[in-house]
This record gives sequence, C-alpha cells and structure tokens, in this order.
Amino acid sequence: MMRRVGTIAALLFAPLPVLAHAGGNVRNVTGGFAAGFMHPLSGWDHLLAMVAVALWAGIAGGAARVALPAAFLGGMAVGGLLGAAQFSFLMVEAGVFASVLVLGVLVALAVRPPLVAAAGLLVMFGLLHELAHGLEMEAGTSDPSYAVGFLTATALLHGIGLGSSARASSGRRGRVLVCLAGGMMACTALALVRLG
Repeated sequence: MMRRVGTIAALLFAPLPVLAHAGGNVRNVTGGFAAGFMHPLSGWDHLLAMVAVALWAGIAGGAARVALPAAFLGGMAVGGLLGAAQFSFLMVEAGVFASVLVLGVLVALAVRPPLVAAAGLLVMFGLLHELAHGLEMEAGTSDPSYAVGFLTATALLHGIGLGSSARASSGRRGRVLVCLAGGMMACTALALVRLG
C-alpha cells in the first residue's frame, strides 16, 4: 500500500513540464505510434486527469469501472478528430486545467453522481484533452497511428489506476488514501495554474 502511495505522490510532484502543450501548432507533432504513446506522459495535466478518471471509476465501482474510462476515451477520440481538422474554440487550455481540478475534487470527496452525468462530464473532459493535442498537429499531417498510441497509453493508465484504486478503496484506510490523492491532484492543479 505504501508503495502505491509513494508512486502516486511521485507522479503528482515529479518535475513534469507545467504544460504538455501551449496551444495551436506549437510543437507540430507529426505522428507515429511511439510519439502518441509517450505524449500522455509528457505533461502533468494529462497524466493527472487520466489517473483521476481511473481513481474516480474505482471509487464508483460497478458499471462505472468500465463506463467512466470508456467515456473519457470516447471523448478523446472525438476531440482528436476535431483537433486534426483544426477545429478550435476559446479556453481549451483552461478547460484542461479545470478538468484536473474538478476530477481531483470529485475523487477527494468520493462523489458518486448518476452514471449518465459522470460519463457525460468525462466525455467533455476527454474531448478537451485530445482537442488540445490534435491542435498541435500541422493541418494535413494527422497520423492515425499517433491517435492509436495516445489512446492506448491512456487506456493503460486507466487500467493501472483502476486496479490500484479498486484494491486501495476496499478498506477504510485505502479509501482515505485515494481521497487524499484526489485532494493532492486538485491542489497541484491550483498551484501550477498560479505558477503558470
């Protein structure tokens, strides 16, 4: 158990870049499975959101254990298509930051809303996260293998977090640790937004 807590803490406070991206066409990502697979690990905002989705699904239990990560992945798929087409709207980055904060609070408070509402929220958050990445690609350079790599890494992060949260939340002490992890995520989001 302490090893899991240490791993979560290391992920939360590791010297990751403050931003995985800074908006449209900054890094001109051109694709490839490996690039897509590594991208979710390149910024605190995406990494924390993906772990938070898994922790929240683990807390909710039942059908939510599959439905919530699937909703996030579905939103990401749509967001990737929109981003590759260079569709954008204001405040994408603010939405990404908000998603980390909101998900951290939901985990910290062990909130269990109706499944449809929770899934809808995660579709929206997933769309924002992948839209931000899709906008980094130059118009016309969309690579399906990049998207497959990104979705694969996200699904693996969800699986790892879900397995850990399910085991941890089976006892009172474990549930407290999962809630503390959510609180740390929310505080990290607030702190890094203020620093950014």
